[in-house]
Amino acid sequence: MNPQSERPWFIEMIRAEAREYSDRTLKAGKFGQIPERDPGKNLFNVYSANHWMELNKNTPAPNQLFGELWHMGELCILFADTNAGKSILAVQIGNALAGRWQMEPFGLEAPQCNVVYIDFELSGKQFQSRYTHQEVIYQFNKGFYRAEFNPGADMPPDFKTYEEYMNAAVEYAITSTGADVLIIDNITCLRDGTEYASQALPLMRHLKALKTKHQVSVLVLAHTPKRNPARPITRNDLQGSKMLVNFADSAFAIGVSRHDPSLRYLKQVKQRATHEVYGPANVCVFRIVKPQNFLHFKFEGFAHEGDHLEGNTAQDRGQVHAQIRELHARGISQRKISAQLNVGLATVNKVVNRG
Repeated sequence: MNPQSERPWFIEMIRAEAREYSDRTLKAGKFGQIPERDPGKNLFNVYSANHWMELNKNTPAPNQLFGELWHMGELCILFADTNAGKSILAVQIGNALAGRWQMEPFGLEAPQCNVVYIDFELSGKQFQSRYTHQEVIYQFNKGFYRAEFNPGADMPPDFKTYEEYMNAAVEYAITSTGADVLIIDNITCLRDGTEYASQALPLMRHLKALKTKHQVSVLVLAHTPKRNPARPITRNDLQGSKMLVNFADSAFAIGVSRHDPSLRYLKQVKQRATHEVYGPANVCVFRIVKPQNFLHFKFEGFAHEGDHLEGNTAQDRGQVHAQIRELHARGISQRKISAQLNVGLATVNKVVNRG
């Protein structure tokens, strides 16, 4: 008790006992932690821009997983129309990373990875048939795992929502396989309503949290709605909310050639860790082949996206050819003409050589 206090002695005694009780219960964990004076101070790390530069000057650039299209530690989106070959390419990428095989023409700087591919599209038999020829089954690399959705599984009572159950199942697939890479085919199966920001934002936030917590690189597959085949692919063609692309680190798309249905092209749509390499003037062209028992994308070369879009009328083509000849007569290079008119370099070369 404080002898200098002006309060009566019994009031001082009550206050002292209350303070002592509070200290004991706090140490016992009954009241939890003492509230911080600034409760929001831990959410952001705030330093000067110069200090950030100093902190990260020795941090190496992320290694390439799939050339400039996808790097380690990134949440990447691959989107395309139905039956364009998204699953075929995703399995090929996953198997290549599990064996540390480079896929032409893309660079590979990452070490061998354990990959878990969560397949919401094919049944086990459909998957097996796709990679079998004359009863000879393809042997995938050892570090490539496939997870198939079990529609008969009952949600345990511990979970309040099915989304929580799905999130826990995805996390278990990562930890049980020791995965470095997570591939999800496709994103709409994780949560309904991804066309709305209210659903897309929590989903992308959860995928980013998974990426950070388990130090995995994530590739999610998504669809494009029906689009104009004469127009180039853009991020606006991704089905659902633009929030999906906005929160992704990178994104690329598969386009179907309108002049040869067996051809596909890959186009870079978004990037943060690199510059644009495979834009509209330099898309990567592939052919889907199955020479034996492995269905895959075979690299054919590079082209302008305009070469694979739906053609215009003969009159429109005549006008474009006239523009090419006019620009060429003014001394403009073929490459600049190609970029200016959004026409393939091979087409420009052909028109110029015809005089």
